[in-house]
Amino acid sequence: MERGLESARLPIGVATTYSVPRAGSKFVVNLGRRKFVKTAMNRAAERAKRAELGVRAEELCAELLRKSGLRVLARNWRCRHGEIDLVAEEGGTLVFAEVRYRRDERYGGAAGSVTPAKQARLIAAARLYLLRGRASRPEPVCRFDVLLLDSLETERIRWIRNAFTA
Repeated sequence: MERGLESARLPIGVATTYSVPRAGSKFVVNLGRRKFVKTAMNRAAERAKRAELGVRAEELCAELLRKSGLRVLARNWRCRHGEIDLVAEEGGTLVFAEVRYRRDERYGGAAGSVTPAKQARLIAAARLYLLRGRASRPEPVCRFDVLLLDSLETERIRWIRNAFTA
């Protein structure tokens, strides 16, 4: 059996078979009677669209917080534990807000997506935020809010204050 140059394109240590998809190959998804062909470009476009919707949802929530009298201190603060969508201040309380946007209620909807594992990651990220940004100040009172959206309309945002505790 002669092997062509196709196997030379794979990194060292990767098993070579004739069923390995090649660059630009199409994947067929069978949904009932219809078949949809998804290419890598389609998947990338879908990811970009979802990311854009997430950014718009965070902008709506940041604006809601501002209108409610909170001062937004940071957006999309990242660390090794994850990301905090919004960090705001209300009086002397530091608010760590998680924004969850889901178009439908499948798999628990927006509220169901804030799992105990996600809560633990948010708490760990908040502790690191406090260590990095406020080392010389006393630790402020903190709370964790969750903003739930099922559409990109400000009046449909469900704001759960003090959704969970550390």
